[in-house]
Amino acid sequence: MLALAMWRWFGGCGGLDYSAAAFIRPWQLVRRRLASLMGIRDTVRILGMGNPLLDVSASVPDTLLTKYGLEPNNAILAEQRHRPLVRELRDAYAADYVAGGATQNAIRVAQWMLQRPGSTAYFGAVGNDDFAERMRQAARRDGVHVQYRVDENEPTGTCAVLVTSNGQCRSLVADLGAANTYKIEHLRHPDQWQLVEAAKLFYIAGFFLTVSVESALAIGEHVAQNADKTFCMNLSAPFLLQVPEYWNHFCAVQPFVDVYFGNETEACALAKRMGLIDDAACEALTRAQLFEVATALATKTPKRTSRPRTVVFTCGADPIVLVIGDGERLWSTSEYGVIPCPDNDVVDTNGAGDAFVGGFLAMMALGRPIVECVAAGNYAANVVIRQPGCTFPPKPHFRYRGVQVLV
Repeated sequence: MLALAMWRWFGGCGGLDYSAAAFIRPWQLVRRRLASLMGIRDTVRILGMGNPLLDVSASVPDTLLTKYGLEPNNAILAEQRHRPLVRELRDAYAADYVAGGATQNAIRVAQWMLQRPGSTAYFGAVGNDDFAERMRQAARRDGVHVQYRVDENEPTGTCAVLVTSNGQCRSLVADLGAANTYKIEHLRHPDQWQLVEAAKLFYIAGFFLTVSVESALAIGEHVAQNADKTFCMNLSAPFLLQVPEYWNHFCAVQPFVDVYFGNETEACALAKRMGLIDDAACEALTRAQLFEVATALATKTPKRTSRPRTVVFTCGADPIVLVIGDGERLWSTSEYGVIPCPDNDVVDTNGAGDAFVGGFLAMMALGRPIVECVAAGNYAANVVIRQPGCTFPPKPHFRYRGVQVLV
């Protein structure tokens, strides 16, 4: 009976072909499927979970930001007034379409840096439409193993990317669509959970906390129970730290986070939320204040395990701030310069932060020292800002201390 059930499940012979070859076909398919899953399980190093979105990116005048009530270098969830935006980018500007979403971008870059198919995996929710298939194919070309939850009722999400100031600034407006339907049941399914058990490094963007904080907590609990695993998270956007509901989600996940990433704008929002600065009108932190908020996040916030916490703030063209500490003491503070890029070589800064994270994660997954992780992140970001959207050439040429890194 089991053989017959498996036979029918995998296509069998359609009730017509009763030959021995037809009868063994289902078992061949079973073996192939199991071999495929076991192969991925054996190779995956990094697992990302987030909101897969199709980026619709265009260079636009500042007046378009004003029209839609947007700010440069900010990210928001789409409201009703933003509904026409993607169509306007498509019809009035030379828009590019790129598989995106913050976490998916970072995972794609990490895979590009590692250059080993199946080293990365990614979960998220999409619709049953052409946009989803475009992203699925793009991820496969990049070597990322994606396992999307498919929602039959919602379209695949999009992110309008408005690039201004000659590529120096970007404003993101995300219409999550199907991405907003991700469920923990998908994560808990054996097909996905076996990859959770296999992976050593986990990454989510803060954006995902608006969708399935339960899934983020499940990953956090898993990592807390495994000393050889690391949970990384991005602050992602100021509104995630400002809206009370999202701040509560942030605080719930915080004890499990080993590595935080963010930029100077998000650091400013966090400083206000933590009461580290009094000036509500302050839009930029001094270097001393950046170190203060990074130190507070590393040493003065709850931590489930005894592992130290690393906080990394990127600051555009200014040096990166990096702090390591735990609940007992501050371990270290560092600054790392970025790779210069002439203004006329900058095409698009959208995805630069995601690229930095991807490069950093790739080296971290290989057990490289923190300085090399930062160097890889800087390299990846420097490559991506010279391309439209979060795209990159076929092969990386990352060199550390003058030596080509072989991964």
